Amino acid sequence: MAIQLNHTIAAARDRDASAKFLTEILGLPAPMFVGPFAVVQVGDTSLDYMNVEEYRSSGHGEITSQHYAFLVSEAEFDEIFARIRDRRLAYWADPRRNESGQINTWDGGRGVYFNDPNGHLLEIITRPYGSGGTTASRVHPLFAAAGEDHGGRSDQQGKNGAPRTGPTWDE
Repeated sequence: MAIQLNHTIAAARDRDASAKFLTEILGLPAPMFVGPFAVVQVGDTSLDYMNVEEYRSSGHGEITSQHYAFLVSEAEFDEIFARIRDRRLAYWADPRRNESGQINTWDGGRGVYFNDPNGHLLEIITRPYGSGGTTASRVHPLFAAAGEDHGGRSDQQGKNGAPRTGPTWDE
């Protein structure tokens, strides 16, 4: 059997509202409620929202922002993006939130970032990172950097001299 991600837990101020937000934005079936979780099924994986007070054993209500990216079809992108605009949600072309009100066209696809009610950064993309190769009209910035000099290292060498397995955000 191939290894697959089955589920992950997302801390929420209000698990029910957070799960409902995600299902409505992405056009998914309503969440299931199992114990302390509001479970959103996304393909073969689920995103299980849990109230932060229960999630953190310390009981404090601080949420650490996480990033969740969803690969969608071109038609699904149009539908989801329309819902983002209809709700007047802020959105960005980049994960650092510098390109406000824009989408990206990396790798010959489209992508956009937006926040959920808890500050988690959500992303929809129509092409996986790097799928456009290095000859796409807009190469993903991580892969465009693969051909550049990284502090004297070759493209095949990472920070510690080990072989590169792909570009990273910190290089």
